[in-house]
Amino acid sequence: MNFRTMTAAGLAIALAGCTTIPSAGNPIEARWVGKSAGIFFAAYGPPISDREEGSSTIYTWRGGYKTVRIPAKYAEGADGKRGKQISAARTAYLRCQAEITTNSDYTIRDIRTVADIPGVNGPSYCAEFLAPEQK
Repeated sequence: MNFRTMTAAGLAIALAGCTTIPSAGNPIEARWVGKSAGIFFAAYGPPISDREEGSSTIYTWRGGYKTVRIPAKYAEGADGKRGKQISAARTAYLRCQAEITTNSDYTIRDIRTVADIPGVNGPSYCAEFLAPEQK
């Protein structure tokens, strides 16, 4: 009996120590969920299509078209001088596509990126475009 009690207490302590680490979250969802879809479409342009699913409407939006020139990257050379070229300069064509789910009163319930590419300042151009950092 004593062994069972000790085992149960040990298991309880082990489970009590388990916690989940909250994720950083999706900055696009944090910015737009709960807001009116009209505000989104007024700021970024109209959707390219929509479809009804029960009491929800799912809009497909595409935008944020931008061409940027990304300079070449160089390795750090001796005495702080520029070393060997790591990657060539290139032109990137940035764009974003998202699916926006609204409820019957046109409030955004969910926003999901469908087509995204690395941005200029991070891993997601859609996040840079649709949820810019407030300064």
